[in-house]
Amino acid sequence: MSAAPADPPRWLDHAELGSWLPVGGLLLRLPAALDTQMQRDSGLSHFEYLVLASLSEAPGRTRRMSALAALANGSLSRLSHVVKRLESRGWVTRTACPEDGRYTNAVLTDAGWDKVVASAPGHVEAVRTLILDALSDRELEQLGDMARRILARLDAASEP
Repeated sequence: MSAAPADPPRWLDHAELGSWLPVGGLLLRLPAALDTQMQRDSGLSHFEYLVLASLSEAPGRTRRMSALAALANGSLSRLSHVVKRLESRGWVTRTACPEDGRYTNAVLTDAGWDKVVASAPGHVEAVRTLILDALSDRELEQLGDMARRILARLDAASEP
């Protein structure tokens, strides 16, 4: 039996390519710029900061490791390595989840809270300088709408 012929690729036209190439550049350069700022000003990777910031916003400064990995868009394995580094610095502890012992919680310590508070102003300034200040209020609203639609497609594509 022969396989059914594949649909031909849906190549990008000139206008689509003209829009996509800058987005591709943004996807490569923005994370590096945010990581550079965070390393320089706080000695954290951007991912480490996202983990600490996510914990700082959670009730009781506590999240399940699996939920934290999803929020930080990282694998549980990657998150475990990062949390281990953050634990060694005294910023996070891991505890068994009291509601379900099969899960592990990450808990932001007081020292971790202090680190987030000290690191946040530099991060916010970088976000403002690199992104927000380049856009009008309407463009910022449109960017948020576009990002939410794309994220919804990514979420749907990752579901089993």
